[in-house]
Amino acid sequence: MENFTFYSPTKFVFGKGMEAEAGKLVKAFGGSKVLIHYGGGSVVRSGLLDRVKASLDSEGIPYVELGGVKPNPRSGLVYEGIELCKKEGVDFVLAVGGGSSIDSSKAIAAGVVYDGDFWDFYCGKPIEKALPVGTVLTIAAAGSEGSGDSVITKEEGMFKRGASGEGIRPKFSILNPELTQTLPPYQTACGITDIMAHLYERYLTNSKDVEVTDRLIEALLITMKNEGPKVIADPNDYQARANIMWAGTMAHTNSCGVGRSQDWNSHNIEHELSALYDCAHGAGLAVTMPAVFKYVMNHDVARFTQVANRVWGVETAEEGIEAFKQFLVSIGMPSTLGELGGKEEDIPTLVKNLCYGDGRDGTISGFVTLNEEDCTKIYQAMI
Repeated sequence: MENFTFYSPTKFVFGKGMEAEAGKLVKAFGGSKVLIHYGGGSVVRSGLLDRVKASLDSEGIPYVELGGVKPNPRSGLVYEGIELCKKEGVDFVLAVGGGSSIDSSKAIAAGVVYDGDFWDFYCGKPIEKALPVGTVLTIAAAGSEGSGDSVITKEEGMFKRGASGEGIRPKFSILNPELTQTLPPYQTACGITDIMAHLYERYLTNSKDVEVTDRLIEALLITMKNEGPKVIADPNDYQARANIMWAGTMAHTNSCGVGRSQDWNSHNIEHELSALYDCAHGAGLAVTMPAVFKYVMNHDVARFTQVANRVWGVETAEEGIEAFKQFLVSIGMPSTLGELGGKEEDIPTLVKNLCYGDGRDGTISGFVTLNEEDCTKIYQAMI
């Protein structure tokens, strides 16, 4: 196990009806004027947005609104949000929605207090300062409600990149599993896939003697394996929804990733798919992960064999990867590039953007360092 510092100060408020506490929580963390940032659609139709506004009204906290967040959130709306916050004197950003709304909120919060272009943070500059952010979560998936991470797509060039820093870790997150019960099965399955990806990205490590975090990751993977099919079969299974929602948060607070190197190559490779095809991130990961795992398996067969034995109940590394792939298919996820709208002739563009786009040097690093040729073969394996 390697040296680490773990700091996770987010206050989590979990359970039925807890969105009514949003106003009190904003006030407790010093907010006096709020940007409510959301996508639209379900948060409006369900009455959630009105309930959040009512909670702010009850505490006498004024607010402005900015809707329109899309999956794979765009830089254009971030710039709009930054200008709105500066104009209106906003001092707190409240995300209402899933990972896209939360990530966009974090980018806005960082950009408001920064003199330069917020995109600098998505080119590697750590985020040390930002307006405080709170969240009301509506989908168990990205884990952004408990992380210091954000992913945004830059519309000029369609580069999808991540930023990190303690400045954007949410001050509080409200997690009501009831809010996820109206999700379509496909979105639910995408969320399950994303959660499992966050676990696998940490499991694939070159660090030795990390039994504690190995076991934590395995327990959460088993939880997803058991609870995922329940909510696909019965979307109103509150207890299964609750277990999945908390697993999603635990998967990305980094409590499972401390003291060990991590991978994240599957995420980097997938980001090019959702940037080019605008597919759901979880769906892209479902296609990407088995291809990546098979390609890098021989780097440490014992690690893949361990997760195959402990989580999937099979003997070999390759059987474990196949069991994972078939689980994803069983909950409605795609398994080929074509199902995402991709074509073989797009592979050179995907590889170029992945390996060289926005200042990269030709490789991506994680469990294994991958070059252009490696990435080409991985994308070809998705056909």
